[in-house]
Amino acid sequence: MRVEENAPLSERTTMRVGGPADRLVTAETTDELVDAVREVDDAGEPLLLVSGGSNLVIADDGFPGSVVAVATRGIRVESSDACSGATVRVAAGENWDALCAHAVEQGWAGIEALAGIPGLVGATPVQNVGAYGQEVAQTIAQVRVWDRREEAVRTFANADCGFAYRDSLFKASAHGGSPRYVVLEVVFQFELADLSRPIAYADLARGLEVEVGERVPLADAREAVLAQRRRRGMVLDPADHDTWSCGSFFTNPILSRGRFDALRARVAARLGPDVEPPAFPGENGAVKTSAAWLIDRAGFAKGHGMPGPAALSTKHTLAVTNRGSARATDVLALAREVRGGVLDAFGVELVNEPVLVGATL
Repeated sequence: MRVEENAPLSERTTMRVGGPADRLVTAETTDELVDAVREVDDAGEPLLLVSGGSNLVIADDGFPGSVVAVATRGIRVESSDACSGATVRVAAGENWDALCAHAVEQGWAGIEALAGIPGLVGATPVQNVGAYGQEVAQTIAQVRVWDRREEAVRTFANADCGFAYRDSLFKASAHGGSPRYVVLEVVFQFELADLSRPIAYADLARGLEVEVGERVPLADAREAVLAQRRRRGMVLDPADHDTWSCGSFFTNPILSRGRFDALRARVAARLGPDVEPPAFPGENGAVKTSAAWLIDRAGFAKGHGMPGPAALSTKHTLAVTNRGSARATDVLALAREVRGGVLDAFGVELVNEPVLVGATL
């Protein structure tokens, strides 16, 4: 276990903003992780848990307490056969994209479309990470956690995790980056296959020159996903400021049928009667629409805010980016401008996807 005082947190996030932590503890084993969290709780200090930092915007004042960084390692195959597939237990501190690459090499199907997403394995069930028609809820069998309230290790089966669109029980029970449940390990249930899960995203299918619903070799699916993400500035690159972001800053709105009809009316009034907002069916008659489409049609084009210090990505309107010298206040000011503009134009209030620590929109 390593301990640092007054440690800068901007170096721990992909947005690269945020002031210092009073104390930063790096936990390299599961026992160290539990011990570090218990020590903070016993002292009555504020706790911030940092995984890969890809979904955090930390205030410029920093964090007045202890930050615990997850650096645990380990991938263990618990069972593997043609009938039930591969059951694989993964430590929370393993790199997510490295696990995706390893899964392709091993013939484990189910997360190939999630390649290139930054961060660590332990963060994926919290956000129910998803992209290109896949989400981790489809392959997670169990999540093993430290329950800070009960002071006990608990294991949640998939059905008990409360998975929803970019949401989970673990996210819902956290406050400002301080979780009730500290993820220790994630158990995945993969299909053993040479081919991907059916391609569910139209742009990805076009890039692969196949029809939606077809399956392709796992490695081909992974490479096509990485190509898509690079075109959108969604694969981390220290030399490319379009990737100094939290990925998508806003989630896609899920609207009741009545609210979606109101959106259609606002779109027609603003853009013309022949223009329709994107619509994807949701549960219980709800409709999911595109945050990126709304942002663009509200007048915020790619690169809005350039040259910075914060601006929308030049490749993707959904990403708020640090052009190299931004502070958290700059990032949040741009996010507020975009959110307010979409609300004024279309009556839809966008919801931020990253966790805001010490700050609000």
